[in-house]
Amino acid sequence: MLDRQPDRLHDHGRARRVFRMRILLGAAVSLLVVSVLLGRAAWLQITQHDYYSGKAEENRTRLVVLPPERGRIFDANGEVVADNVATYQVQITPEHSQDVRAELDMLARVLDLGAAEVEDLAERIRVGRRFDPVLVKADLDEVERARIARLKPWLRGTEIVSSLKRVYPYRELLAHVVGYVGRINAEDVRRIDADAYQGTQYMGKTGIERQYEDRLHGIPGYRIVEVDALGRELKVLETVRPTPGHDLSLSIDVGLQGIASAALGEYAGAVVAEDPRDGAIRAMVSRPSFDPNLFVDGIDQDTYRALNEDPDRPLYNRVTTAAYPPGSTIKPLMGIVGMEDGLIDPDERFFAGPYYQIPGNKHRYRDWRKWGHGWVDFQESIFRSVDVYYYDLAYRMGIDRMHEFLTDFGLGQKTGIDLPGERAGLIPSRDWKRRVKDEIWFPGETVIAGIGQGYMLTTIMQLADMTATLATSGTRHRPWLVTENRGLRPPVELKRTDAWRRAREAMLAVVEHERGTAHKIAAPYPIAGKTGTAQVFSVAQDEEYDAEELEGRLHDHALFVGFAPFDDPELSVAVIAEHGGSGSGTAAPIARKVMDFWFDVEPDAEIQPEFSEYGD
Repeated sequence: MLDRQPDRLHDHGRARRVFRMRILLGAAVSLLVVSVLLGRAAWLQITQHDYYSGKAEENRTRLVVLPPERGRIFDANGEVVADNVATYQVQITPEHSQDVRAELDMLARVLDLGAAEVEDLAERIRVGRRFDPVLVKADLDEVERARIARLKPWLRGTEIVSSLKRVYPYRELLAHVVGYVGRINAEDVRRIDADAYQGTQYMGKTGIERQYEDRLHGIPGYRIVEVDALGRELKVLETVRPTPGHDLSLSIDVGLQGIASAALGEYAGAVVAEDPRDGAIRAMVSRPSFDPNLFVDGIDQDTYRALNEDPDRPLYNRVTTAAYPPGSTIKPLMGIVGMEDGLIDPDERFFAGPYYQIPGNKHRYRDWRKWGHGWVDFQESIFRSVDVYYYDLAYRMGIDRMHEFLTDFGLGQKTGIDLPGERAGLIPSRDWKRRVKDEIWFPGETVIAGIGQGYMLTTIMQLADMTATLATSGTRHRPWLVTENRGLRPPVELKRTDAWRRAREAMLAVVEHERGTAHKIAAPYPIAGKTGTAQVFSVAQDEEYDAEELEGRLHDHALFVGFAPFDDPELSVAVIAEHGGSGSGTAAPIARKVMDFWFDVEPDAEIQPEFSEYGD
């Protein structure tokens, strides 16, 4: 037994050593765990303090964007033509939603949204920022608001907000001038400044609304609110008010606009009235028109298709984007350049037969008066609108000189009117035809260009500006609609000669001479003008134009340009009545009605547009 005593002592010592090692190991592990926890706590409390404080604050607070009030638009007399009215709308903020698609599907059932609308919303959300609210539906009624409020626990990202909706009180009357706003779509999101439009649901799509979007829009503000666990607002912590957009005043006179529209009657066409003294546009009518209010909250597909497929094209602005042959309205300009270049003597008489022939060519270029006009001087060539006189002048002048002078006058170029989508038109030349068509220029094309036909195309805006320049004997103002543009650019002064006086006096005779093409619109104040027709199709050499046998859409367009009073012009007017037949019978009476209103003259009941198949 004495021999086994050392073994027991040895085992006891080893157990104590193992126990101490385990104690030390446990202490080390505990120390390590405590160190990790302390380090983590220090990292969270010190290094990550700002981040997690922000997260906690986000759970407690919410940033609510306050969109700016859009600037209103007024006419020249202070009448509101684009206004804002209070309404309720529902919007969804993806960041606040647990399942955006589920919320959209639920809203679609509650608000009766179509599948296409839902897909558009989904695409708008996909390309946008998650914290930007997206408009689902505007103009909510009480029933719709109640339904959404009842489903609020399942619609965490959805909220009903009060907002301002754009309205256009004059509807069709000013649609092509003022334009309209529409919902911001996925395409818009890709090109706009997201910060500037945060919380904004609409932007300008056409007209003044689009042209001056930056000024009308404003700057968004925000409100920081404290919320509970369900996202309900408890109190407002901070508010930064939005900056409203700028109001705009137009040069348009709504009363004159209404008269011009009514004067066109059932004709599709356009009327422009301009102040030749400074370029202010007093009326700009394009008919037929449309109701811009239809587009504000998104037009339904059937209505849009009907507008888009209407053969009369109501969405088309005939003032700035439609281009027509100017017809005989350019004859005063042709006379000016002819006199300045010594090609015609205004007092020399010229025999104007029923047709004109280029030397050595058998083709006959017919006058609108099939038996001709006989011997005429320059003034008679204008007030009787003698085609043969200008066939001969154009042939001797040449297309290049014609192109140079008419271009200096602003034809075939954008006028610079402050509207989007203006078309330039075309004043042809040899170089143009060679470059565009890879063809040579023919003398016969010069001949018909002399009476504003052939390749020549101008807008009614250009013809109004041309007439204003004639009214001022060579001072060209850039036309404008928003009053801030008055005098923004100095006028262009064209070279003035006695030819201008002769051309203006000839235009006065168009109305005041008993044989003038527009003598039926003679007024108590002196009007100078020029009638014209724009051909819809060419008549073959061996055929005659017979309006009675033609479909209405093949009748010539009726044109008239004029200014008044003659000695001190205050208004220039350009009119086109599509398929109206003649400038004298259809377009000129329309212009007279516009001028009567402007000059506060009792309208003449006998001055009525009427279809005429003959000449200008």
